[in-house]
Amino acid sequence: MSKRADVQIQPNCEDDFEPALLSVETALERITAMVEPLAEIERTPLREALGRVLAEDLRSPVDVPNHTNAAMDGYAVRAADLSRPTLTVIGTAWAGRAFDSALEPGQCVRIMTGAVMPNHSDTVIMQEQVERDGDTVRVAAGQKPGQHVRHAGEDFTAGSVALSGGQRLFPAEIGMVASLGIGELGVLRKPRVAFFSNGDELRPISEPLALGEVYDSNRYTLHGMLTRAGAELIDLGVVPDDRVRLQDTFEHAAAVADFVITSAGASVGDADYVYEILNQIGEVGFWKIAMKPGRPLAVGKIGPALFFGLPGNPVSVMVTFYQFVLPALRKLAGEQTISSFRCSARVTHRLKKKLGRAEFQRGFLSLDDHGELTVKNTGEQGSGILSSMNRANCFVILPADSDGADIGDVVTVEPFAGLI
Repeated sequence: MSKRADVQIQPNCEDDFEPALLSVETALERITAMVEPLAEIERTPLREALGRVLAEDLRSPVDVPNHTNAAMDGYAVRAADLSRPTLTVIGTAWAGRAFDSALEPGQCVRIMTGAVMPNHSDTVIMQEQVERDGDTVRVAAGQKPGQHVRHAGEDFTAGSVALSGGQRLFPAEIGMVASLGIGELGVLRKPRVAFFSNGDELRPISEPLALGEVYDSNRYTLHGMLTRAGAELIDLGVVPDDRVRLQDTFEHAAAVADFVITSAGASVGDADYVYEILNQIGEVGFWKIAMKPGRPLAVGKIGPALFFGLPGNPVSVMVTFYQFVLPALRKLAGEQTISSFRCSARVTHRLKKKLGRAEFQRGFLSLDDHGELTVKNTGEQGSGILSSMNRANCFVILPADSDGADIGDVVTVEPFAGLI
């Protein structure tokens, strides 16, 4: 019986540490350095601007508020009269209808929230802190000069910057623009993203599966993430493992989109044409990143378009999209802030991890009885277990030099709510 020869094992995705692996931070820096923000401006009605990115600074054409007014229902008085035992009511100031007389010493005006402050008045006493008998009021002690008054230009003065270019417009921003009397905005055009899945084993969700086939779930996940990110979508469907079809699809996608994204297929296996095609028509690198889940990742250029070849496992698709594609997409869209919100939470269950790779475990973030943020993972963390994502509301980010976390340790979390 011949002696079995030693097999030289190549670096692979089960290794805990490889010196040549890119850190998550380095990979993100390289990717965002490849992106130039869009410059094309579109005019859009205010109601259609939600989720868009403002193209340039927006200056207020008016003072906001445009008149000094009452912050609550009550009585408009002169601060100098607060020490008087009684005041005389001489009328009422209604919102939208200014009181046309000036206050004399010892006088006050019944005033409604938002109404213009009468001439010579500078303080509002809330209605709950007076006793009124006919046209005479007695004021409770403890009032402060200037209280409960909103001054003209307190929020914005005419000509000041109300919103900075590069801000994404959410409901608060839309409402604020409306308060300025502006009905149309200049926004940057939406990034165009072409995406498709590759593989003979993939089937549409409406068809029955044969042995060895799977439904194309990744394309639906990408569709949802890209929609929330505000992209213009170009869904190219499922492309089989056919060299001519794949090359045609890549070339078409690069011609019509800013980003091209695939899931699976972008490896160096014997059955994959993608590696060969990309090297022929583009400049693409295949990166092994010190993270779990999520490697390998293919990144590069096909003509002017940036290409992302995401891993095939469902959780890996989501993790790599949120950590690399989304920040790049935000930069492309013209946003000034491309990083997502992160915070700290205390671990309630032991989190297991090996040294060497950053891990993005799926976690559930909540408040304990003391109002402190706590987190636990969602159970099995395999990259093919998509239910670990839909049971989660955050990523628990464990750095490469960590060997996990014990109960009571503080870890970094990235809430899904901050990922658009």
